[in-house]
Amino acid sequence: MEALAPDLREMQRRPLAEDHVAALRKVADEVTFAAGEIVYCAGERVDRFIYLLSGEMEVVDPVTGGRLVASTLGPAQFAGDMNLLNNGTAAMTIRAVSETRALVASREDTLALMSRIPEMSDIIITVFAARWRRQADTGDSALTIVGAEADRDVRAIEAFASRNRIPFRSIGMDDPAAGDFFEGPPSPAVMFYPSPPIEAPTPRKIAAYLGLDLPLEHEGEVDVLIVGGGPSGVASAVYAGAEGLSSLIVEETAMGGQAGTSSRIENYMGFPTGISGSDLVLRGVIQMMKFGGRFAMPRRVEAVTVRDDGRFDVRIDHDSSVTAGAMIVAAGVQYRRLPFDRLEDFEGAGVYYAATDAEARYCRDGEVYVIGGGNSAGQAAMYLSRTAAHVHVLVRGTSLAASMSDYLSSRLEAEPRITIHYQTEVSALDGEGTLGAVTLRDRASGDERRAETPGVFIMVGAAPNTGWLSDLIALDEKGFVKTGAAVGKSSPYETSCPGIYAVGDVRAGSVKRVASAVGEGSVVISKVWEHVAELAERAKAAQ
Repeated sequence: MEALAPDLREMQRRPLAEDHVAALRKVADEVTFAAGEIVYCAGERVDRFIYLLSGEMEVVDPVTGGRLVASTLGPAQFAGDMNLLNNGTAAMTIRAVSETRALVASREDTLALMSRIPEMSDIIITVFAARWRRQADTGDSALTIVGAEADRDVRAIEAFASRNRIPFRSIGMDDPAAGDFFEGPPSPAVMFYPSPPIEAPTPRKIAAYLGLDLPLEHEGEVDVLIVGGGPSGVASAVYAGAEGLSSLIVEETAMGGQAGTSSRIENYMGFPTGISGSDLVLRGVIQMMKFGGRFAMPRRVEAVTVRDDGRFDVRIDHDSSVTAGAMIVAAGVQYRRLPFDRLEDFEGAGVYYAATDAEARYCRDGEVYVIGGGNSAGQAAMYLSRTAAHVHVLVRGTSLAASMSDYLSSRLEAEPRITIHYQTEVSALDGEGTLGAVTLRDRASGDERRAETPGVFIMVGAAPNTGWLSDLIALDEKGFVKTGAAVGKSSPYETSCPGIYAVGDVRAGSVKRVASAVGEGSVVISKVWEHVAELAERAKAAQ
């Protein structure tokens, strides 16, 4: 299966060309780092590009102070990671092993060079992406999560980091290593070691530390604000940047949206061996950042006001606002919350709406239940079958033919660790602290039985995220956004409000597939560009 990026071992010695280095010398200063000097400290902004001329640099283990990664950086290599593109923070501390000479260029000058010299950009981005993959796979990071299995709030941080492929180190309460991070007995905590644990940790606090949550009160105006970081939203940002438009994605949960919860997508063109939804979208995020696109998360758009000049004032959460020339609604859909008693007691503690590594680890060797008959449910079942003792797929109807791709339903039926139960539903949840059992009901006979389980995965229904839009644009009876001919517009993506467009699953009548969402997100930008240009002409005429 395809991954987010190449294996870093393949990229260890991919140097910049001589003309790239010559161009870098024109904007960089030559700096000498003494042996033992800290070059980057975890948590600091990645605001400079460092190209080694001589000497050696290493990644520092935040616990021992020794070397964390066996390989080091030497002449013709460069320090830094993907956060250089979005002015984020360093995940690891880098130190000079010996006296090291380097060319040091500002982030702005480096990005300008990468824009002018695409071959140089290709090398830097490919190496950065490979480093990102290695860090996410190995957990080499100052972000340390202790006791996620014992605390729901800490588990929510772990899920947030996992879904966004943020490198982190996860340690269980019973792991002897947990004691290394505390003076006294260990307790559930989130920290950027060696800093002390974060008080009342939330995904928002973690994102702010990592530079993923932009200080929007200083953002000012963008050409297009995109609500939602799924496939359609990210595709919109990629094409907006390619056309010279400034863009900002506001994402509430995780870049990748609902598609990011898919463990394996096999019918997306160009990936014959399949790719996970999160890796597919994160490749797009890298492209978006390359073209200058930015994102803020976890953030929620609360209200939109149309200004007299046709632009939009967008209130984000309760403390920030951004002005945009146009808006793209790519908010997607979310799985419906089923009407179970005590559902809130078990959400994140046995009841899940995604099947990724973060959730699967709590269901290892157990009998788990997936509710739903669509492709997402099928992909989740296949993924969970790798580690669960058995996976039970619960389908309300009598067949999967109308809701699941044939290749996927055939695999489910052939997998001995998966059983499909038709006309079956969960009628009750039970447990102390975490989910321990469910009651299953046969819809045909009405018979019920109790089954012990560590996890239920709800992947049924699709509720559009459009409550904040109901007073501004036309929605259908289910809350999906009406566009095109349904609201008297020539563009199939324009809503009833000029300057606001809708793409992907949130749009009424759209095809609920990743490929179509990407297509809509890319095509809509031509209309956005026309609208932004028209606003500029109006402003010029009014002067």
